[in-house]
Amino acid sequence: MIQDWCVANSSYGIERIPTPRIPVSSEEALEIHSKIKTACRQGDQAGCQNLVAKVKALARESERNRRCLVATGTAGVLSSAFEDFSKASFDDNVAVLEEILSGLAVLLPHDKATTYLASDASMDCVVWFLKSEDLSTRRNAVLVLKELVPLDNRNVDMLLEIEGAMEALFKLIKAPICPSATKASLLIIYHMVMSSSSSPTKAKIVAKFVDLGLVSLLLEMLVDAERSICEKALGVLDGICDWDQGREKAYNHALTIPVLVRKIHRVSDLAMKFSVSILFKLCMNEKRENGGVLVEAIQRNAFEKLLVLLQVGCDERTREKATQLLKLLNVYRGRVDCIDSVDFKNLKRSF
Repeated sequence: MIQDWCVANSSYGIERIPTPRIPVSSEEALEIHSKIKTACRQGDQAGCQNLVAKVKALARESERNRRCLVATGTAGVLSSAFEDFSKASFDDNVAVLEEILSGLAVLLPHDKATTYLASDASMDCVVWFLKSEDLSTRRNAVLVLKELVPLDNRNVDMLLEIEGAMEALFKLIKAPICPSATKASLLIIYHMVMSSSSSPTKAKIVAKFVDLGLVSLLLEMLVDAERSICEKALGVLDGICDWDQGREKAYNHALTIPVLVRKIHRVSDLAMKFSVSILFKLCMNEKRENGGVLVEAIQRNAFEKLLVLLQVGCDERTREKATQLLKLLNVYRGRVDCIDSVDFKNLKRSF
């Protein structure tokens, strides 16, 4: 009746409402699964590619469809197919692998699919796509990796052993594709620098990122980053500042103290926790006789902000760090004047 009314009044500019499509059922999803498995067994690239394209179309059609596909284990079926074609050949199966990777990105999150995606062949293939020139493919690859890394330290170790993985992640931050890819890259790098690897291995990881220019990049990003990116960038910087190489780069960058002090109370509790932690590491390891970062922190109103932090409350570990920082800062407090902590006019960014 509504459609008839729309047609009757089309002369007034009223358009006919598209007929809603019937949502996908569990039975239909399982039937697609069966066809994908058959196509994989037969090595039918074109058939599998068309079926995955159908899955993507259904998932994008409605959130109800996407939930149904996730609930029936579609991600696991796609992951298994991805592993099978990865083992055969990257170059020969690039089209179907790219389609499956895109389908997996649409169905995020999918914890149950990690068994296949965490295999050597699958991980190598995902990183291979991560290093590609196609922006959409790189985005899909990093989103899939983001699902794997937090679940198991072995996935982190495996990723670190793949040549070019760290450089590809850095590139996604240096030349952003989209916010979701940037956040995913930062999260993966955070797990890399905070991994349970041995100290020499972690030192090499941090040194590699420092050499790439990650510290400067993070500090420049933090000037005007939105909340989620800011939290992740601060988390990565906090991990890097556990090491001498990371702290040395931070000491020598003009934005370090102004940005860290500014983020206290301005973003979120998590950002504040990371900011205080980084300041603590820098101040506790300060070796210059003139006070260096301690003096600059006072100039940027760090003392007052830390006092407010203790008054409004925070977690116990952050409270301990803030208290120790106040003791360190108090030594230099009477020797310097404060300036506005949001004044970046005289600071130069590398870009």
